[in-house]
Amino acid sequence: MQYQNIRKAIFLERPNRFIAHVELGGSVVKAHVKNTGRCRELLVPGAVVYVEDFEGRMGSRKLQYSLIAVEKQNILINMDSQAPNKVTAEALQNGRLKFPGMDELVELRGEYTYGDSRIDFYGKDCCGKEFLLEVKGVTLEENGVARFPDAPTQRGVKHVEELIRAHETGFEAGILFVIQMKGARRVEPNWRTHEAFGEALQKAQAAGVKVLAYDCRVEPNLLELDEPVEVAVE
Repeated sequence: MQYQNIRKAIFLERPNRFIAHVELGGSVVKAHVKNTGRCRELLVPGAVVYVEDFEGRMGSRKLQYSLIAVEKQNILINMDSQAPNKVTAEALQNGRLKFPGMDELVELRGEYTYGDSRIDFYGKDCCGKEFLLEVKGVTLEENGVARFPDAPTQRGVKHVEELIRAHETGFEAGILFVIQMKGARRVEPNWRTHEAFGEALQKAQAAGVKVLAYDCRVEPNLLELDEPVEVAVE
């Protein structure tokens, strides 16, 4: 996926989850933060960030800028929480990503209702096999290890539990961690932040739910699913 009219800026502060103050062209402006996670290790004063400028295409927007990516040392990290689903859909449609054990896709739907949850993707292959896939974007990285989540997520636990039930009723089921950067050697549950999510993930893998991870090619104006990454659930 691509962004338009990307501009380089300096992060100053984040007064709430949805807004960042950045220095752009010598002025301080507000930018919409497209990630409600904590991101404390990323959004530090003085960090180089990239914002999308919506001048001339504001529509119903209240803010002209959206924060898209941030530099952390020598790594560029995409922070758009909507992007993982978009790049996953692109990769499933163009064949870069194939659900394990599935043949050519003939149907792909987003926001599929199963039980009490909306699962990110439903798919059916040419042989009639069906799968459900939940996508989790990952922006937290420490010494080459990506971790999810960066804040407690009861919703995430619920999704994992729904996937276990779906698998028991005949669906293929999977969880895909989209690591919104390059350079991560593996991805792990963030046990310190939310132990219950890690336990749910272990239970899901033991039950036959596929646990997958891919990193991304990241540029200020682009995000693209790239290569598989090891998942360490234990």
